[in-house]
Amino acid sequence: MDKIEKKLDEIAQMLDKSRLREYTDLMNNPLRLIYINFIAGLARGLGTAIGLTILAAVVFYILKSWVNLPLIGQYIAKLLDVIENYR
Repeated sequence: MDKIEKKLDEIAQMLDKSRLREYTDLMNNPLRLIYINFIAGLARGLGTAIGLTILAAVVFYILKSWVNLPLIGQYIAKLLDVIENYR
């Protein structure tokens, strides 16, 4: 009997650690679930926008030091001229 009580205590601790009750409470309250997912989506979107902005700034800074940017503009202008002449 003592062994069964120990096993039940272990199972109870495992259930507490798995936060199963919090999950079922969340599933039973759809408005709270929608709210939490909405906030999480906003945070992901904002984080993505900020991260992409920083990454693009770093890439452009590195490109600026390695490549002459007006040179790229000249190539684009020539390409546009070729496209216009082809029309």
